[in-house]
Amino acid sequence: MPNLLEGKTALVLGVANRWSLAYAIAQAFRREGARLALTYQGDRQKTTVEELAAELGAEMLTGCDVTQEQDVDRLGRELAERFGGLEILAHSIAFANREDLSRPFVETSRSGYLLAHEVSAYSLVAVARIAQKLMKTGGSIVTLTYLGATRVIQNYNVMGVAKAALEASVRYLASDLGPSNIRVNAISAGPVKTVSARGVKDFGRLLDSFSEKAPLRRNTDPAEVADTAVFLASDLGRGVTGNIIFVDAGFQIMGL
Repeated sequence: MPNLLEGKTALVLGVANRWSLAYAIAQAFRREGARLALTYQGDRQKTTVEELAAELGAEMLTGCDVTQEQDVDRLGRELAERFGGLEILAHSIAFANREDLSRPFVETSRSGYLLAHEVSAYSLVAVARIAQKLMKTGGSIVTLTYLGATRVIQNYNVMGVAKAALEASVRYLASDLGPSNIRVNAISAGPVKTVSARGVKDFGRLLDSFSEKAPLRRNTDPAEVADTAVFLASDLGRGVTGNIIFVDAGFQIMGL
C-alpha cells in the first residue's frame, strides 16, 4: 500500500542530524508521498538542517525556538501562507540540562526542572494550538516519549518527569482536539543511539541491558519508529488517539 500520505502536508519538528528520530520520521513521511516542512533551532543548527532538508526534498524550512511564543506564532503563519493547511505534525523536541541528568533527581534545580518541562512537554501544547487552526479537516499529531515517563530509569531523572507530563498532555490534547477530528498520540521508542541520548549518563550500558532483556533481543531501529509514525499519520490509524504506542522490541512488558 504505497503513498500512504499522498496529498498530505507534514510538519516535523526536531530534525537535528541524520541520526535523530525526527530525521527518520521525515524520511518515512517523504517516502509515503507527504510534503515536508521542517524547523531548526538557532543558527548553530541551520546549516546542517538546510542540507538535510535539501536531501529530503522539504518544501519549507524555517527557524523556530519553541520557548519563544512569537516564533511559534510565526511558524503557524508561514505554514498557512505556504501550504494553506496542515494534516500531520510530528513533535520530536526534548531538552534537559546535562547536570540535571547526571545528579540525583532530588537535586534537580528549579530552573532546570522548568526548562525541561517547557521544552519537552509544553512545546507540544504550543504547536498543537497552531495545528488546530491549520488542520481544517482533521489531522494527526505524533510526539515521542520514553519508558522513563512511567518507570524509574537510572540517570534519566528530570527528563522522565517531563516525559510523564508530555504523556498526560497527549491524553488531554486528544480529548480537546478529538471533536475537530485531530488525533494525538505518542510513540514510546526504545533507546536509540542519537546525539541527544549521549547526554544520559552510562547510555551505552543502558543499550546493552535493553538488548539483553527485550523479548526480541535487540535494540530499536529508528526505521521502526518512523514506520509507526506513518501508521499514526495515515488513514490506517484513523481510529487511534490518546495512546502511547511502544516501539521498543517488547522491553516494556518485562519485569526484573
